[in-house]
Amino acid sequence: MAKTPAETIYVLNGPNLNLLGTREPETYGHAKLADVEKLCAKTAAQFGLKADCRQSNREGELIDFIHDAHANKAAGIIINAGGYSHTSIALHDALVAVKIPTVEVHISNIHTREGFRHHSYTAMAAFASLCGFGIDGYRLAISGLAAKLGAKPKT
Repeated sequence: MAKTPAETIYVLNGPNLNLLGTREPETYGHAKLADVEKLCAKTAAQFGLKADCRQSNREGELIDFIHDAHANKAAGIIINAGGYSHTSIALHDALVAVKIPTVEVHISNIHTREGFRHHSYTAMAAFASLCGFGIDGYRLAISGLAAKLGAKPKT
């Protein structure tokens, strides 16, 4: 595993994820974004990693977060770009440009929803993609990213 400061992973959440817990709970569940962030911090710590959680409703700001991850030598990125996953070539290009191991997460199963959600530009820039596990997908994504980085669970 890389040395400091690369023990940080960025957890990036896109548009409308600030509304978790109240937005379409039948699709996204009742957990809030704060619950996601606690889960990510706890899971990352189990591997000796630190989760830097950020959320934005703006595409350009998400791109800036990706650039920050590169500038700060982040070990990896977990991204739930929300609706931008299906529309943003710019997010795809930013992820490809920084060459940081990335896992895409979606709370719902995008493949059982509207047809326009079946394609993801961010998935094309990630080494793995998880969908349909609810917020537990973040835990799984961090575990998979940790394995890719060679980080072992701390006892």
